[in-house]
Amino acid sequence: MAKPWQDFSVHDTSLSPTAARSKEWEGQSRWTEYLGPDMSSPMTFRTSRNKGPDGQVQNSGGSHKCLNLQWVVQLTEVAEGLMAKMYRLNQILDYPDPVGHVFSEAFWKAGVFPNYPRICLLLSKKFPDHFSKLQLERVDKIAFDALNDSAEVHLQSLEPWVQLLIDLMAFREQALRLILDLSSTVITLLPHQNSLILHAFMDLFCSFVRVNLFSEKIPRKMMLQMYNFLHAMSRNDRDCDFYHRLVQFIDSYDPPLKGLQEDLNFVSPRIGEVLEAVGPIIFLCTDTRKLRNEGFLSPYHPRYPDILTNSAHPMRAQDLANVTYYREWVLLGYLVCPDELLRVTSIDIALVVLKENLILTLFRDEYVLLHEDYQLYVLPRILESKKMAKSGRAKQKEADLEYSVAKQVEKMISEVHEQALVSCDAIHSERRILLKQEIGRMVLFFTDQPSLLAPNIQMVFSALALAQSEVIWYFQHVGIAPSKSKAARAVPVDIDPSDPTIGFLLDGMDRLCCLVRKYIAAIRGYALSYLSSCAGRIRFLLGTPGMVALDIDASLKGLLQRIVHHLENIPKPQGENISAITCDLCEFRKDWLSILMIVTSARSSINIRHLEKATVSTGKEGLLSEGNAAYNWSRCVDELESQLSKHGSLRKLYFYHQHLTAVFRNTMFGPEGRPQHCCAWLGVASSFPECASPIVPEEVTKIGRDAVLYVESLIESIMGGLEGLINILDSEGGFGALETQLLPEQAAFYLNNASRVSIPSAKSPKGAVGFPLPGHESYPENNSSIKMLEAAMQRLTNLCSVLNDMEPICVLNHVFVLREYMRECILGNFRRRVLAVLKTDNDLQRPSALESLIRRHMSIVHLAEQHISMDLTHGIREVLLTEAFSGPVSSLHLFEKPSEQLTGSATEVVCNWYIENIVKDISGAGILFTPLHRCIKSTRPVGGYFAESVTDLRELQAFVRIFGGYGVDRLDRMMKEHTAALLNCVDTSLRSNREVIEAIAGSMHSGDRIEREACLKQIVDLDTVIGFCIEAGQALAFDQLLAEAAGVVLEEGAPLIYSLLAGVVKHIPEEMPEKREIKRIRGVATSVGLVLDHDSEWVRSILEEVGGANDGSWTLLPYLFATFMTSSIWNTTGFNVDTGGFNNNIHCLARCMSAVIAGSEFVRMEREHHQRLSFSNGHVGEALDPEIHSRLSAEASIKSAMQLFVKFATGIVLDSWSDANRSHLVAKLIFLDQLCEMSPYLPRSSLEAHVPYAILRSIYSQYYSNSPSMPLALLSVSPRHSPAVSLHASPSVKQPRGDSTPQYGTNDSGFFKGSSSHNQEHPYDTDSGSLRSTENKHWNVRRSGPLDYSSSRKTKFVEGSTSGSTGPSPLPRFAVSRSGPLLYK
Repeated sequence: MAKPWQDFSVHDTSLSPTAARSKEWEGQSRWTEYLGPDMSSPMTFRTSRNKGPDGQVQNSGGSHKCLNLQWVVQLTEVAEGLMAKMYRLNQILDYPDPVGHVFSEAFWKAGVFPNYPRICLLLSKKFPDHFSKLQLERVDKIAFDALNDSAEVHLQSLEPWVQLLIDLMAFREQALRLILDLSSTVITLLPHQNSLILHAFMDLFCSFVRVNLFSEKIPRKMMLQMYNFLHAMSRNDRDCDFYHRLVQFIDSYDPPLKGLQEDLNFVSPRIGEVLEAVGPIIFLCTDTRKLRNEGFLSPYHPRYPDILTNSAHPMRAQDLANVTYYREWVLLGYLVCPDELLRVTSIDIALVVLKENLILTLFRDEYVLLHEDYQLYVLPRILESKKMAKSGRAKQKEADLEYSVAKQVEKMISEVHEQALVSCDAIHSERRILLKQEIGRMVLFFTDQPSLLAPNIQMVFSALALAQSEVIWYFQHVGIAPSKSKAARAVPVDIDPSDPTIGFLLDGMDRLCCLVRKYIAAIRGYALSYLSSCAGRIRFLLGTPGMVALDIDASLKGLLQRIVHHLENIPKPQGENISAITCDLCEFRKDWLSILMIVTSARSSINIRHLEKATVSTGKEGLLSEGNAAYNWSRCVDELESQLSKHGSLRKLYFYHQHLTAVFRNTMFGPEGRPQHCCAWLGVASSFPECASPIVPEEVTKIGRDAVLYVESLIESIMGGLEGLINILDSEGGFGALETQLLPEQAAFYLNNASRVSIPSAKSPKGAVGFPLPGHESYPENNSSIKMLEAAMQRLTNLCSVLNDMEPICVLNHVFVLREYMRECILGNFRRRVLAVLKTDNDLQRPSALESLIRRHMSIVHLAEQHISMDLTHGIREVLLTEAFSGPVSSLHLFEKPSEQLTGSATEVVCNWYIENIVKDISGAGILFTPLHRCIKSTRPVGGYFAESVTDLRELQAFVRIFGGYGVDRLDRMMKEHTAALLNCVDTSLRSNREVIEAIAGSMHSGDRIEREACLKQIVDLDTVIGFCIEAGQALAFDQLLAEAAGVVLEEGAPLIYSLLAGVVKHIPEEMPEKREIKRIRGVATSVGLVLDHDSEWVRSILEEVGGANDGSWTLLPYLFATFMTSSIWNTTGFNVDTGGFNNNIHCLARCMSAVIAGSEFVRMEREHHQRLSFSNGHVGEALDPEIHSRLSAEASIKSAMQLFVKFATGIVLDSWSDANRSHLVAKLIFLDQLCEMSPYLPRSSLEAHVPYAILRSIYSQYYSNSPSMPLALLSVSPRHSPAVSLHASPSVKQPRGDSTPQYGTNDSGFFKGSSSHNQEHPYDTDSGSLRSTENKHWNVRRSGPLDYSSSRKTKFVEGSTSGSTGPSPLPRFAVSRSGPLLYK
């Protein structure tokens, strides 16, 4: 609620009728609260005049008195304050409708009126009847009693607002007296003769009308009646002192226009003269063609283009700057002085203005419907005049003319509303287009020729004022609806919310204001030069014979001399820094206004006509013309900023900021939108806080908050548009269309399609193919899409450039730097884009496709970065780092593992997918590691792809390039955690079966087969442990692929670091236990595939971290693994020559066995060393044998354990063989052979001691010499169909395929070459030598199998015999063998 008046009380004696009247007439002191310490006004009269106690200028000669003009300006300011209070009251009361007695629920809860609607409404509707006549007690007894009890409380809440009514009444009386005095004493009020006083007078006149029109929107009747009712309740039925005067005031202004027309009837002729005088400039402003053709807004001379400075219309430029005021004068003047419409020339003036407006703005965004008021309050007066003229037409000719004019006015008022609804938007749209063009040219011209800005500053002000008027009109008329309280025919005007000219006008105004501020020193210098030259001209005019002959009294002569003195004492700008010159010309302007008030007063002996006749005969400008010009130019010296604010400020748009936001969103990124316009849209908010009235303190906070929200909303829209442009370019229809590449399947389909076209003249089959072909953007029909891309790129670069160069937007204490918002937007969008493309509709995006998409987006960011003075590349790295590693930054510098590793969401998503779908295979897609192809395959798609599409070495390299070492570490860590859990299961099995395994070990060493077989049957969950070990082996294989990919990427990106690591690894000391630094180096080398034994090192690090292999049961590990040979899993195991592995991944079990035995031995020996060290109290040399320090001893222990496993495993395999059960024999023997081949600690000859290689060679011969066209299936459970074991099966038995091996025919058929000679080239050299030779380099691989089998060496299979080959011939597997069956011939 507005601030209550402290001196206001029902007991205050100053509120008696006499005291109130004296208070009303004590001049400016009454309005101190409304004026404030720093009063501003449209005319900017900020300095006090020489005035006497009565507020009038005192002439030193005492010969005459004149009105003080400052009092006129101050009353205009008082009107602003009164309207601000009424506006605030309307807000508090939720915008009531007092005319229609419509009040919302919020109205009664606002705390201003008692919440007793029945009594309040009755008092309001029965106004002006006294409450004593209404028998309120019978209307609502409960409310009446409640009001009686709390009358004082309600009285206090109404007091401030009743005081507002008193102020309105006092303002009416004082303003009317002042308007009467001015109209009766000022000789001339024509714009070309006395424009300064005219503007002050008309401002007061318009403010007076607005205040009283606005007062109808507050519940005056209810306020006064309720206050008097409560006052009487608490004061023994005595009315408040001012009650009857306020009743009379409100009743006379109900409706306000009735009272206004009566009160202002006495000034009606003067108003009519003024409106006729401003008519020509209104007509000129309406004629857009004339404005354009005659160059009123052009710095060029209209008829002489070579003359740059347009001095053709210097006065017209000033008039154009005021045309907005002239239009308001016309609308308000004819509304309250309707008789002036009967002037012959007034019809056209009123028609022009009425046709282009629908509303009459009262204050801020409050308005009345213009045409409805004209029809309700002006038309009846015209009809009355018409009737009177008709009755007197027979007597005099003047009545005939008056009747004719009245008839025309009646027709005009009746029809203009429909015309306005149809044409007003078109009129203003045409005017906006004109201003857009003229201001655009003006900006270009003055940017190129800034020296001509100062002479044409009035033209700039005119352009700004016209554009300001058009922009405000546009937003004032958005969605204008008819009033509910009046039977009007109005419909909402259809304003186009996507009109692009608004952005152009805002931008043009902003750039013009920036130009003026930039060259403010030059403008001041030009104005100072003009004033200096003007001093000589005025002195010359004062010395002319005509002036000397005038009988000028001493006071006026003294004022004229002071004017000359002021002008002659102006500092000269030559050779000085103009911006440093301080020149206050307020005294000059004050004295000139004093002269004007004297010479335009009817009471003065020397008036304006005398001065003009005395000075104009010289053939030059008259004295008053020179003085008025000097007055205007003086304001360009010390009040240029206020002038700029008056003509160019758009602070009123605050009250339409929601419409402003909507239009901005509709136009900014439309076809006509320009990125550079966003500066102006944002800059408007800087002036919003200026709308706050000092009378209502809480407005400052609210408007400031709204301005900040407006800027934030626009910035959000701008950044959304920026993201949109980037995403358009980053879409498949954007840059993606220029990077079209065919997948191999698509290319094959296209070639097949093309080969079917037999007619040579036939067109390319591009239409028949369901996907775009590379180069499709070059076809003419795709030209529009390329143009769209170019336009998007152009707009993106322009927007980035504009936002980068934009000055900070300051709103109160908030500063918005668009460059920072842009950086956050681009990087935030990049992060969201990375997360969005991680997954496709089905599943994870392939890493290579993801890398391609990220690089495409980065290229767009780099394109934008060229126009931004910021390092976005660094930001992109931060985003990628955040997505790969989001733990505390300090953790990056610690060598220890952080206690809680936090990871970026992108890395988390990808790593989780790999763990769940590849390592754990939770979807049951049949994940298999294929040693021959060095990748992981699946029998069914994992999501949208087969497993090989995301585990190929190239895909893993793409993963490493995207997520870097942190992504590799995270995936490695997750696989270690998974493998540690699997090894824990092995540890649990060892512990639970320890006694049984020890018994088995004893029986193995003693050769007691019966006891061994009995004990083997007692082992619990053997198949489950085997499944865990297979899964661990698969994790080992996948981690090695990841390490190799990381190594390749490291070698490409940082070859020096890679070569340094490779060199260091070769010279790492072979000692046990290893020092901490050595472990770290070995761990880094393991993660990039530079160690020879990746698997054992990896398992070793896992066991060290979790404290595994910490008891004696781990020494039984070879025996536990040997018992795996008795599992039923071998019954369904078959070897596949196409993959180099087994159908159920059992080859990963060999990898796990080798790694776990080696890793556990390393850990066991290190633990033994630490125990000995603790026993010897730190004396290492005394307690330890030097051999313990050597890594060789650990390797010897590993070798011993591995040989022990091979020995007993072979024994179990061979012992379990019989005629009844031998189907598993081949798989087990190949498994043991692969184990010997794989383990670096096991010589190849280890198996020879137990299984002659002739048998193995025969097995491999049967697999590899089989006809390629004959698919090899899984071994059947029947011993008859086991190759190399049963070679004489009955030809009559045909065994079905059973559990067939994974079919890779579809994917690998391109690699197959059928030839029984097997002398084939290597078909797997697809990436580089590393794809094939890495395994050999790391493991010193000695592939098993025949090296030189000829075609004559074939084994005859029976009809039912089968094998496991369904893919390419695996001969390249033997091309690099160092050993094999040939050694045993």
